[in-house]
Amino acid sequence: MAEIPNNNKPKKKIGFYWVYIVLIAFFIGSIVFGSTSSVKETTMTDLSKMLKEQDIEKIELINGKTAEIYLNEQGMRKYFPNDTKQTFGKTPNYTLKVSEDRLYTKVDEAQQGLSNPVEVIPIDRANFWGEIIGWLPLLLIIVFWILIMRRMSGGGSGMGGGQIFSIGKSKAQLYDQEKDNKTTFKDVAGLEEAKEEVMEIVDFLKNPGRYTRLGGKIPKGVLLVGPPGTGKTLLAKSVAGEANVPFFSISGSDFVEMFVGVGASRVRDLFKQAKEKSPCIIFIDEIDAIGRARGKNIMSGGNDERESTLNQLLTEMDGFGTNSGVIVLAATNRADILDKALMRAGRFDRQIYVELPDLNGRREIFEVHMRGLKLGTDVDKEFLAKQTPGFSGADIANVCNEAALIAARKNKENIEKQDFLDAIDRIVGGLEKKNSVITESEKKVIAYHEAGHATTSWMLEYAHPLVKVTIVPRGKALGAAWYLPDERQITTKEQMYHEMIATLGGRAAEQIIFGQISTGALNDLEKVSKQAHAMVMYYGLDETIGNVSYYDSTGQQEYSFQKPFSEKTAEKIDAEVSKLIESAYQEALRILNEHKDGLAQLAQKLIDKEVIFSDDLVAIFGERPWKHEERTFKRRNEEKEEKPEEA
Repeated sequence: MAEIPNNNKPKKKIGFYWVYIVLIAFFIGSIVFGSTSSVKETTMTDLSKMLKEQDIEKIELINGKTAEIYLNEQGMRKYFPNDTKQTFGKTPNYTLKVSEDRLYTKVDEAQQGLSNPVEVIPIDRANFWGEIIGWLPLLLIIVFWILIMRRMSGGGSGMGGGQIFSIGKSKAQLYDQEKDNKTTFKDVAGLEEAKEEVMEIVDFLKNPGRYTRLGGKIPKGVLLVGPPGTGKTLLAKSVAGEANVPFFSISGSDFVEMFVGVGASRVRDLFKQAKEKSPCIIFIDEIDAIGRARGKNIMSGGNDERESTLNQLLTEMDGFGTNSGVIVLAATNRADILDKALMRAGRFDRQIYVELPDLNGRREIFEVHMRGLKLGTDVDKEFLAKQTPGFSGADIANVCNEAALIAARKNKENIEKQDFLDAIDRIVGGLEKKNSVITESEKKVIAYHEAGHATTSWMLEYAHPLVKVTIVPRGKALGAAWYLPDERQITTKEQMYHEMIATLGGRAAEQIIFGQISTGALNDLEKVSKQAHAMVMYYGLDETIGNVSYYDSTGQQEYSFQKPFSEKTAEKIDAEVSKLIESAYQEALRILNEHKDGLAQLAQKLIDKEVIFSDDLVAIFGERPWKHEERTFKRRNEEKEEKPEEA
């Protein structure tokens, strides 16, 4: 059967780069055709000599500016005896830049008394290439204007709604699995539950029949939620590396533009490209840039560009149009402010919470980031995982990099354990200021302040165990204490109260030893005040206020001018917060008065050594009498033991 010719093939459009090609061609033509660089230029003295010796056949004055000199046979033999490039009578042998009046005068003077003088022949000659180059700027303006008008009128498909210069086109980057993305699930550590969820999405795209044969449908959207640095974007990159399907990546801010309607146009264009390449995955990073709840911002007008972009996204994800084969993967750390219509089933069917890693997760993350490092024999990943509670995956990656830089700065061959500890200290407390000017009296106050923290925390059952205390200034802090907090899932009132006492131990030590307090406890007071407000207002841990929480997880109070409680209740809250803080401060004073001698010994050690560790506290106060249960982190499938078969 003969093949039917396709007469509807898209015509090739002339791109703007053709303008540059034409411009280059004009300049090359002017150089090649309009240049006389092969003809030698002479002087008026030499011209007079040639006229007196009758070596010239004729002289032509071109446009009253340039004299072209043609030699006769005698002159050719004299000046160009062996030059085969010079031709007799066809092309000029010499040129001379001269004015018309001066040329006539010098020619007449040189030929006085000669029987057969040479006359100057005036010639008007048009410079074709020079005139074109003169008109070139105007021609470029005309061509540029025609291109603008064509694009404004929507000339050509795929122009993103006819916007100027495709401003409405999607800025999504299409990843090539073979070239662009080498990240796989092996590079993601500490996110086992999240990986299981997204692996199911990848498995559906690879083996859809396994799910569709039972009547199941793939989720249309998956939302990754978690604190910054926990690996949401890294998890999406691993999905792109594992799935053998097109992967579009774009940020939420890429939809936002100053022109009205551009965001919605880019959403339409993005999903249009995705449908053409389905099955595929669209990843929208920081979706809260366009997905913020509508109608809560009192400053937005009736034609809010962000809201129109969100409306278009809602329509594309689950509207009248079919969207089969396109899965939307999004990430945010502000899920509480997203619009409810965006979060409903049918759009983002699944919400995967990517939390801060636990002990096992941190150890696995250390293993991933230590692959390319030259480690010493004393580096223990388990120990480092215990020293970094509350660290995200990005923080651990920064620790490994800082440790390598510190070791390189000391010209070491391997990265040692102390380098990692120094890196953790630098990230937590900032850079050491060894040259900071501190007086002896200030150093003594700082030492007793930090010793007060260490003593109270050591004597309290639920306070975090101490790791290290230093009075070397770091960052904005004049001194610092490092603790190893327990990884609790829930916190009791007594635990929070003990933490407040330990935090106020620094100021209490100043009061006991010096009889006065300083401004060094600003950070401590800020932390204690926030903790006391949370206990009273959010967690319902105060007997006077009762089991009431004024916490708003929806974020609607952010735009409210009224408090969720009355003025009378506000007075009670202020009184209870002050009562709670003062009670903790008095308890800190009591503990330090009972252990005043140990406090003085600890402060003196700090003054002498500047850095002390938990072993120094054991030597002064003895071992802590409280032993907390050790938590083990095992996956559920590892905890299940196979039961023996019954006989």
